[in-house]
Amino acid sequence: MSDAMAPEELARLDAAHVLHPHATVGHPARPLVIARGRGARVWDAEGKEYIDGTGGLWLNAVGHGREELARAAAEQMRQLEYYSSFGDLANEPSIRLAARLAQLAPAHMNTVYFTNGGSEGNETAIKLVRLAQHHAGKPERTTILSRRDAYHGSSGTSMAASGLDRLKQGFGPAAPGFIHLSAPRARTRSETDALVEEVERIIEETGAEHIAAFIGEPVQGVGGVVTPPEGYWEGVQAVLRRHGVLFIVDEVITAYGRTGYWFASQRYGLDADVIVTAKALTSGYVPMGAVLISDRLRHMLDGAEFRHGFTFNGHPVGAAVALENLRIMEQEHLVQRAEEMGAWLLAELRQLEAAGHVVEVRGVGMMLAIELSCDPTPAVQAAREAGVLVRGYPPCIIICPPLVLEQAQAERLVQVLREQLLALR
Repeated sequence: MSDAMAPEELARLDAAHVLHPHATVGHPARPLVIARGRGARVWDAEGKEYIDGTGGLWLNAVGHGREELARAAAEQMRQLEYYSSFGDLANEPSIRLAARLAQLAPAHMNTVYFTNGGSEGNETAIKLVRLAQHHAGKPERTTILSRRDAYHGSSGTSMAASGLDRLKQGFGPAAPGFIHLSAPRARTRSETDALVEEVERIIEETGAEHIAAFIGEPVQGVGGVVTPPEGYWEGVQAVLRRHGVLFIVDEVITAYGRTGYWFASQRYGLDADVIVTAKALTSGYVPMGAVLISDRLRHMLDGAEFRHGFTFNGHPVGAAVALENLRIMEQEHLVQRAEEMGAWLLAELRQLEAAGHVVEVRGVGMMLAIELSCDPTPAVQAAREAGVLVRGYPPCIIICPPLVLEQAQAERLVQVLREQLLALR
């Protein structure tokens, strides 16, 4: 851009006027201003190039700078930039997108409620299951079972559902009605059985007649890419069905190819009542999310009024971009690529487990974590200086690159992380 500001002026204005998420108020760090991107690479305002090992924030599938998505947005804006979707109002792109998602999703997920992102999606899902129980003549079934180390959003109800206490400090009392169980960390069958038995025990102690639903990520993301042990989901689902507890699957991170399947629910055989998605639906080009509702839950809700909505529900530009994003993913076989490249990355990164500070490397598809026995911040910062962007969620380094990551870029990412982790003292 010919009128682009100088980096120093951008830093000054940022410090003066911007409050960043997860930043310390009044003590701004010098910003890394990302100016442009192409594929799995981005450049800052000073022209330095980086390999994007974060996908922006767990979300980019098709890569940065896709002209197809820019054209899809512009063409839709020329046709219809926005109109309400409340009541009986609708637009063609959102109708087409809902039908497309029903084709891609597990067979029983045929109804879609659009949102602007993951926090709104989980708020919506919790309202839906509570309303369904109420409409079925069980208004006392309001409690939601969640898990420690879970992240379901930063709005009121979704924050209460989350199991990360550090994200709740100072915000006053959390919304009531949530019980947090153990995170799905197990190395043996007996430990896995104990996790399933905990679900059974908590339901019996609380009373199934008080519990609306269980919410869980197929793979816990912010909690450290915690992959479920074999038999865990099979056992949990059996308990939920036996007690009539509904099942919300939070696929905000895992949906749309990240785990090597269109939905992680398909990878793990999850029989959800609600699947919450966002992030990679548009690869981040436009904020948009989609809550997928099962035929079973829709039947429970039949005749109920759902008095819930957001101004930008079913945004036509977001829907047009999402449709093109999904087309690119299918045409370029990016779901399969996530499985293959993810397996390569996992195998290469697992060699780092020989390094003194590395506790474990784990992941599924292109969603990986390196757990350390020390603060990951120095390694994350050093990797940035070496031209690789990854995220630190203590005690883990998270890798979640665009699905278009090239082999040479993957090799460079692994090389830089190896160098920085071996240099830790």
